[in-house]
Amino acid sequence: MKRGLEKRPPQVEKKRDPVSDGTICAIATPVGEGGVGIVRLSGDRAIEIASRVFVTKKGRTVRDFASHTLHLGAVMDPSTGERLDEVMLAVMQAPRTYTRLDTVEVYCHGGALLLHRVLDLLIRQGARIAEPGEFTKWAFLNGRIDLTQAEAVLELIRSKTEAAQRAALAQLGGGLHRRINSFRDELLQLLAEVEAGIDFTEEDLGFLTEEQIRIQLTGLAERVEAVLKTAESGKALREGIATAIIGPPNAGKSSLLNALLMQNRAIVTPIPGTTRDVIEEYLNLDGILLRIMDTAGLRETDDLVEREGILRTRWAIEQADLVLLVLDASHGLDPEEQRLVDETAKKQTLTIFNKADLLQDEPQDRNREGMYISALTGKGLDKLREAISLRVRSGIVTCGDREAMVNNRHKALLLQVKAALHNAKTSLDEKASSELITVDLRTAIDRLGEITGATTTEDLLDKIFKGFCIGK
Repeated sequence: MKRGLEKRPPQVEKKRDPVSDGTICAIATPVGEGGVGIVRLSGDRAIEIASRVFVTKKGRTVRDFASHTLHLGAVMDPSTGERLDEVMLAVMQAPRTYTRLDTVEVYCHGGALLLHRVLDLLIRQGARIAEPGEFTKWAFLNGRIDLTQAEAVLELIRSKTEAAQRAALAQLGGGLHRRINSFRDELLQLLAEVEAGIDFTEEDLGFLTEEQIRIQLTGLAERVEAVLKTAESGKALREGIATAIIGPPNAGKSSLLNALLMQNRAIVTPIPGTTRDVIEEYLNLDGILLRIMDTAGLRETDDLVEREGILRTRWAIEQADLVLLVLDASHGLDPEEQRLVDETAKKQTLTIFNKADLLQDEPQDRNREGMYISALTGKGLDKLREAISLRVRSGIVTCGDREAMVNNRHKALLLQVKAALHNAKTSLDEKASSELITVDLRTAIDRLGEITGATTTEDLLDKIFKGFCIGK
């Protein structure tokens, strides 16, 4: 039944027409020198503007070219006749382009000055500099991609591991989009059935029973919860597994960081208390991204600076998904070290006895559970890497390949969807009026629409796309 759906369609804010915002241009390659640099131009006047500044040796201009072809020629300043560079130019006519608008890309030699001169030339011919992420924004506004796919573009650019890259690519291919749309379509149909039942209560038209509605709400809530559970995995893929290296002063925490990174990132001295702040580095461990935090040694001290470092160490422990507790293997546990063992018992912790190279024989104390390594000689580091990898891949610490990288925005909206479904089910159980149920169903539908961009606001779009680089 679709009568209810026809009566109250979802509210979708009218989107701006990209053509009315002119033709945009930007440098699409990173800052600095390179073999090739790309200047991108897109909009209703892209071909016209490019025709003014580009010409082949035979005198042909961009207007003469078929769509999706590549041409050798020169960029010329029409006001002076100066030749700026010999370039390759690609022309792509709407709608078969990234933005679904006419698009031209100029492949110049990759000097920063040269690229900016070409960009300035296009601006003087009537284009405007693109805002951050504006090319992708127009792709969204023109219906080529939805909002989750637009966010996936940024995730793909920022990926630090193959796992993150695969998840972003799956999301760009519509992995999350399809799941959210399936939820929304089912809720729209359910809303139509419930509203039709309100309108035709006295007619025997075979609408859904209360039990059938309850089953649908329960099933939807379970599937929403399943997507929500991937949020932490998405965070881990995107930001890395938060891994805090902690321990008493001079246990070898900074030495362990340097050994894992295979570079001298942290200062190492025999003086206790050298590390005064949290040092963060990223480590790609067999496709797993670790955000490693080297911290100040934990001990009682009157030094104000060291005390501030210890406070930051406490913060790092709270934030950590995984704790690497580094202790000195050359002596037995003292009360302070035992306190650290007890304190981290509730965290996912790997206890590491460093300085194993100082031991004459294998450790005899079997009550000391942990791994024995030497950050100085490298002994035991391969086994440590394997242990970290095993913890992550076995799910003890959240990570892994996912269909999509559910971010904080998606999570907040899905929590609202879950709450709305719970409220609708409660109203049904309490025999409340059907109108109350429809209010909650519409709330869930709108929140799902905000995830994909079916319902959105200009402020939300600006917030999402400002994180992009200028040329994407």
